[in-house]
Amino acid sequence: MAALKEARVPDIGDYSGVPVIELLVSVGDSIRRDQGLITLESDKATMEVPAPFDGVVKELKVKIGDEVAEGSAVAMIEVADDDAKSDDKAKAAQSTGKDSPKDTSDDSTKKSEQAEKAESPPAKESAKPAEASKQAPAVSAGPPRSPPVSFGAESVAPASVPYASPAVRLFARELGVDLGKVSGSARAGRITKEDVQQFVKSLMQGAASVSAAGGGAAGLSLLPWPKIDFSKFGEIESKPLSRIKKISGANLARNWAMIPHVTQHDEADITEMEAFRKGLAAESKDLKVTPLVFMIKAAVAALKKFPHFNASLDETGENLVLKKYFNIGIAVDTPDGLVVPVIRDCDKKGLLQLAAELGEISKKARDKKLGPAEMSGGCFSISSLGGIGGTGFTPIVNAPEVAILGVSKSSMKPVWNGQAFEPRLMLPLSLSYDHRVIDGADAARFTSFFAQQLTDLRRLLL
Repeated sequence: MAALKEARVPDIGDYSGVPVIELLVSVGDSIRRDQGLITLESDKATMEVPAPFDGVVKELKVKIGDEVAEGSAVAMIEVADDDAKSDDKAKAAQSTGKDSPKDTSDDSTKKSEQAEKAESPPAKESAKPAEASKQAPAVSAGPPRSPPVSFGAESVAPASVPYASPAVRLFARELGVDLGKVSGSARAGRITKEDVQQFVKSLMQGAASVSAAGGGAAGLSLLPWPKIDFSKFGEIESKPLSRIKKISGANLARNWAMIPHVTQHDEADITEMEAFRKGLAAESKDLKVTPLVFMIKAAVAALKKFPHFNASLDETGENLVLKKYFNIGIAVDTPDGLVVPVIRDCDKKGLLQLAAELGEISKKARDKKLGPAEMSGGCFSISSLGGIGGTGFTPIVNAPEVAILGVSKSSMKPVWNGQAFEPRLMLPLSLSYDHRVIDGADAARFTSFFAQQLTDLRRLLL
């Protein structure tokens, strides 16, 4: 024999109108006492409503998004006859606590028999749950209530569900972090915001070794890419990405996801530099002297001044490899995409020699004749959009390098010289760097020093 019993929300404090965010069981599931039925989420905590007895779920009274309070019906559970009897005896004993032992036994027996009659209808009527449910209220003076349940850490947040506040869950979702892989440091294993930050930091440092399915960064549970039929909105044309964009796209995605980027912006006064460059270009008619050659020399000087910018993290993320050579990568725009050829030993070459090599390697890039050796071994990269426009951008660090300089279009600006404003040609600089290696203060010093080299070319001779 079996009986239908109602599971209700027990005492959850002074909360009311608490939304249901998860259904932990389905109709037909066999459940055990204290097993979670639904998950509630208040503004301060996430909690589960446990089953008050063993049985089979016959009906769910709530759905995701419903709001409940103490005493709200959660589910109808079919319990075994023996369980129903023992539960009714416990209720009867609690209701006659002030009577004598003899009376308590008699009353308990009577109430148990009444409960059995009310909750255990004959076999013929068991096939009519609607009629049985109508008869049950006639025996009870009020709605049936679940027995009190102790809410410890295990019942509110069992090991199968991450124990964290709604704010921490939202923070983790924004970062794409699977809370199931984060260890909680607070009381009872609760996960804090600092735990999530530490987990992400360990991933960035290469400490996590298990990669997520699909080749993504370890532990980052990203949503799948949306699949949309764009043709239903209008006419379309499908065009495959170039080989260069496919290769560079994968590298850029990895670098952006795995390197904690920060970008420092500054300006350099290149008024005198530009005047000198134009004069030099006029003398060297067969050689194109661009502002990039001056930036290469300034970058070498800055890398010598700040050696940890001329470095790379090893594959473990625990050691910094300092380089004694100065190879500068230059981003070149080609019809098929962006490539970054490398000019080697820039510290040993003059402006004109650098100008000649820059012209040669840029032509080879556009003609698709660059070899692998000409695109490897870089220490620091420069990406210039000065010939196109813009006032600033955030270049992506080219791993395993730790910094990249973005250059935008120069423009005339009024600059205060201490007595009056005068027109000066100002060049916008955008330095992106790996925050695991470089601090913000050092990045500011680097860009300031770099700008000084361009402002006063005599410094490049020091």
